[in-house]
Amino acid sequence: MSGNIFKFKDATQLTLWVRCMLYAQIVVALIAIGSNYLEYQLLMDFISGDYISEAQAIADGEANDMRQLVVGALYFLVFIASGVLILKWIYRANFNARQLGATDMNFTPGWSIGYFFIPILCIWKPFQAMKEIWLASHDPEHWSLSDSSSTVNLWWLLWIVNNVMGQAVYRFAERAEELQDFVNANMVSQASEVSGILLALITLNLVNHIYRAQTKAQVRVEQQTYQGAQQLVVG
Repeated sequence: MSGNIFKFKDATQLTLWVRCMLYAQIVVALIAIGSNYLEYQLLMDFISGDYISEAQAIADGEANDMRQLVVGALYFLVFIASGVLILKWIYRANFNARQLGATDMNFTPGWSIGYFFIPILCIWKPFQAMKEIWLASHDPEHWSLSDSSSTVNLWWLLWIVNNVMGQAVYRFAERAEELQDFVNANMVSQASEVSGILLALITLNLVNHIYRAQTKAQVRVEQQTYQGAQQLVVG
């Protein structure tokens, strides 16, 4: 273990960036909720026939589409950036857990993120990998004897829910033809944004707990290494 600790890679800066991007996700999701609400009001006006001028209705519709396009592009950029950073963070967390003394882990750093991209296996494998990281970070030497965390369970539940909601938004929008169809798609999109905010919040909690656990474990190992070296010198 004393040799491994020197390979431990500090995750302070990476964790800070992940936190920032998760907060950015929340902010963009709130903006999207506001934009969707404006779209909902517009659709209700269309349905109720409040527009006297067809030209005004078309202009407002085009303005709505442009606003939604901008918000969607912003959301996409934040999602990609945060996704890359989170995957990098998971890789680093798995690597560091091993350096802290965790042995016989079933998932390598590479596969802890690789399974996110494999159909069917992505339903449960990333959850198992994250559970290992959580347990190995909190108790590197006896991680296999520990129980799973409710935080990890809730994180994966919200991950599944958010992905299902994302698919639902796509399908509702693709099939929308009548005004009521667009209203339904709008409401599903609102629900998806809420699930996204909840997922970002629980991911923040997960990242913070694992980072703190690994930082404390690193300090303990360094202290043990230093004390061992001192005893050798004295001896």
